[in-house]
Amino acid sequence: MTGSGSDGVDADLPVPLSGTTLIVGPSNAGKTRLTARALRAWVDSRGPEGVVVLDFAPEFERDGRLLGGRLSRFGPLPDGVEAFVLDTHAPRAAGATEAESVRLAGENATRARAVLEDLPERPRAVFVNDATIPFQHERGDPGRLTAYCDRAETAVLNAFESDELGVGDPVSRSERAALSTLRAWADRVVRLGDDGKGTATGG
Repeated sequence: MTGSGSDGVDADLPVPLSGTTLIVGPSNAGKTRLTARALRAWVDSRGPEGVVVLDFAPEFERDGRLLGGRLSRFGPLPDGVEAFVLDTHAPRAAGATEAESVRLAGENATRARAVLEDLPERPRAVFVNDATIPFQHERGDPGRLTAYCDRAETAVLNAFESDELGVGDPVSRSERAALSTLRAWADRVVRLGDDGKGTATGG
């Protein structure tokens, strides 16, 4: 059972609703679920005004297992938030060859850049699902995303962190570089393991 603090915030939420938080872990560790909880906790306690949701997650099934998955899997997005849900590829899973994976990653980067250039000017809170998807190609610049999040009172992002989909290919190298940028930028990093339990580092 989930409790509530005196300010109405989910008392069991391991993500402070202040500053910048990056949630990382392997597939199906609970990153999207935790981000959805943080979003709901913010809206329940402070309202939807100025809340921007960026959902970059692809939805790709492989061997009966869903890779990625949108925030709406855990309930409808709260009324009043400004949501930008991008139709993206899962490059390494969907690409039959390395070149095809790079091409799909490039399409993601191009689509995401257009979205990032057209966001509300003054966000109060930003929630980002699958934050490295736009930056799995050299055309992607994670600095665009972090600069936008810095305008808000709080930002909660999640990102895939695992070797399970590859390491040395161009898509994985770009993703790891983007993840390193996000880790260095975030005030705190919450690492979820395969058991869904998290460990936090940072302030």
